[in-house]
Formats: sequence, C-alpha cells, structure tokens
Amino acid sequence: MTLGPVMLDLASTQLMPEDRDLLQHPLVGGVILFRRNFASGAQVAALIDEIRALRHPHLIIGVDQEGGRVQRFREGFTALPSMRLLGHRYDMDRAEGLALARQCGWLMAAELRAVGVDLSFAPVVDLDYGVSEVIGDRAFHRSARAVADLGVAFMHGMRSAGMAATAKHFPGHGAVTADSHVSQPIDRREHADLLDDTYPYARLIDNGLAAIMMSHVIYPAVDTLPAGFSPRWIRDELRTRLGFEGAVFSDDLSMVGASVAGAIADRARAALEAGCDVVLVCNDRAGAVATIAALEDRIDPVGQIRLARLRGRPGPERDALLASNEWRQCERAVANVMAPPELRLDA
Repeated sequence: MTLGPVMLDLASTQLMPEDRDLLQHPLVGGVILFRRNFASGAQVAALIDEIRALRHPHLIIGVDQEGGRVQRFREGFTALPSMRLLGHRYDMDRAEGLALARQCGWLMAAELRAVGVDLSFAPVVDLDYGVSEVIGDRAFHRSARAVADLGVAFMHGMRSAGMAATAKHFPGHGAVTADSHVSQPIDRREHADLLDDTYPYARLIDNGLAAIMMSHVIYPAVDTLPAGFSPRWIRDELRTRLGFEGAVFSDDLSMVGASVAGAIADRARAALEAGCDVVLVCNDRAGAVATIAALEDRIDPVGQIRLARLRGRPGPERDALLASNEWRQCERAVANVMAPPELRLDA
C-alpha cells in the first residue's frame, strides 16, 4: 500500500475502531501525535507499534517536539530548552551555542526514535522580531545568520540520531502579531524585505534539509493567498529559487489562518494543487473524513517518495539509549542550560 498525502490525528491514548479504519485508507500517509495521545513512554511506544502494524509500508509518525513550551511528550523525556535560550548561549559563545543546538537536536530526535516516532516538526526557523506571541521564544534569534547557524546545527544533531528535520514556518511567521491558529495573519512587507526570513531556509536546504512546513500567513505584496496555498511561494520561491527538493507540509488546515480557502476538503485540495506534498488535518475528524472523500484517488508518486524518505532510521532502544555516554553528555548539557543562573551577592 502506498503513502497518501493526508496526515491525521488521534483522539486519545489508544486506537479506536474508527481510527483503524481511517488510517488504512490509501490517501492517509501519516499520523501526528499530540499531548492527549501521551501517558508514558511505554504507552506511546505501544500505540506507535499498533499504528505501524496497520500498514506496510508503515505510516509516518510525527509530533511537535520542538522544546520549550512546545513539547508534546514530557514525562520520561528530557525537558528541552526554548530555542531562544540556545540563541542566548550563541550570543555569549558562538561555538558553545552551536554545540548545544546540535546536542538538543540529537537528544530530542534520539529519544523520539527510541519509541518509534519518525519525525518531529522542528526546528522553528522564524526570525524573532519581538512581535509574535505564538512564535516568541520558539525562535532562535532575531538575526537571520544566527538562526541559520543554529538551525543547521540542530538539524545535524537530529540527522545523527536518525531523524529528518522539518523547518517551519515558510517563508516566515515571526513578523506578524496575529496567531494563525485563531486569526488571519497578514505580513505587508515587500518581497525584498522577506529575504532575511528565507535566508535560514536557503542555508538548511544547502545542508540537505528534508522537509518544510508552510505558514498560513498572507504576504499581499507577493500573493493574495496564504503561503501554504500559494504556487508563487511553493513552486516559484521554494522549489525554483531555493532549489528545495524535499517534502512540503501544510500547517494544520483546521486553523483559522487556512479558512480563506473554504471548507476543510477545499483547503486540502487547494494546498495540494499549490504544491504541498502532505496536508495536516487535525482536531476535526469530520473534516478529515470529508477531505479523504473529496480527494478520491489523488496520489502523487513524487510526493509519495518525498514522504517515504522521512521515515526514521533505526536507533537504540530506550534502555540502551539512556545508558549511552552520548545521551548522558547531552542530557547534562541541556540540564546546565535549563538551570537557573547562580545568584551572586557582592560582599
């Protein structure tokens, strides 16, 4: 069975009969897990094994495990710092900041691979303009060069642990105050002013970036459509100008920022026609069912190949991972950066 272009979510910590039926549909290619799907490392590993057993080749399993305030799996997993903390360390000591970013990428990916997750939607490479609350400390830095440096290091850490990176949110979500989960962000800058935002993507692409997630932001100086529905952004900018050959994900189509494209099924069709390889339909089971019905047999062989390439490489099981020197060193480095600074009072 092939991998289709739709990635869905689950309602709970276990598979329901309707989940099994839906996940076996040929248009489904992956599952994204959320906090509600997690009770423990052992439970989520068993859930993932059950999902994988439904299909061959198995569905791609993804999660948002960025670090900081966006970390779906917590108990039994290392608490990762916000990316802004890595940016602060980079400012104090560039080499140390890059080493820490690589260690965080490795640690995050290795722990997820040990329970069977293929893909974390990370790193965020939006620039921190200081105006976006939904991005905020999820961003590494205000400087495009610093974001690129740290993003490449984080990606290399993920890759060494057997996981592909997914940079987001193209071409950049950091300069708008509106949150696309609940409203429609509009960035009115000219195309030339957006080149800083796309610079980190260019650097990561040059270093073998495997996947990108689009934003739901509208950039009217470039196109009247949100980026995730825009052939101008996906085909002209991302594929042609930047030469990206990996997988392109939509952001969650249930978000308000995607509503300009119509009903959920219409959004999915529009995103795929614009050039996305995979569409995320989350928190709306009726919409997911309608999307699959509307797409009929829409399967792109090239998109299938791009998605299949995101499958994680084998790594050590959890007990072996936690006993390894590399895990201990990375966990210690992360604990140090997460620790509150020592308070020193002058005598």
